[in-house]
Amino acid sequence: MRLTRCFVDLPLHEGARLALPEASANHLTRVLRLREGDACVLFNGDGHDYDARLASVGKREVVAEIVSMRAVDNESPLHITLLQGIARGEKMDLILQKATELGVAAIIPVTAERTEVKLDAERAEKRVAHWRNVVASACEQSARARLPSLSPPAALAEAVRAVDGDAMRLTLDPAGDVSLTTVQVASAAVVVAIGPEGGWSPRDRDTLSAAGFIGLRLGPRILRTETAGLAAIAALQSRFGDL
Repeated sequence: MRLTRCFVDLPLHEGARLALPEASANHLTRVLRLREGDACVLFNGDGHDYDARLASVGKREVVAEIVSMRAVDNESPLHITLLQGIARGEKMDLILQKATELGVAAIIPVTAERTEVKLDAERAEKRVAHWRNVVASACEQSARARLPSLSPPAALAEAVRAVDGDAMRLTLDPAGDVSLTTVQVASAAVVVAIGPEGGWSPRDRDTLSAAGFIGLRLGPRILRTETAGLAAIAALQSRFGDL
């Protein structure tokens, strides 16, 4: 029987008793109907799963006791950073969810010339908090014990300066210079840049080219932003990672 996994943003260790955060407590007891004495698995992104049981279930507090801990080693050997043009609403949620399930190691949301989503500081903070919950939920489902890093939104020119200098840098392009069969990944790190709904503008493409990004052909068709990154991640994982 597969036990319920639940992310908690708290320090965890064997033998600890802790009051669960309200969101986690509600999910376990009101949604999943767990009761006192029931088992679950907690994780906080440190690379371990913590076997636990609900020690007490009250109206105001749910307390869990950690029984044991075990290391989880299911991260991909290919460190993929998804540099994703911010998409609208549920499209961005889908991208983050599925990229996490596919094993991406880092996500950098970017604004480009054709980005349709406009975020001021307050909206950006709320959106990032929501995105972190999406990523955590995807880790719960996919048995990952480490959360991919999620950066605050950044302008494209700023984002490309922040990526790993040794990483292979790719952006999808039906007329790109390399295909999946010809691309050579010299290191264990790859950055995949995906444009927003309107695609990369000519100026965006110049920025990417100047930063060392090359075009990767996955086929002759133009993919939507919510398809492109996921297709690229799956293809790269299949050839160089662990899918």
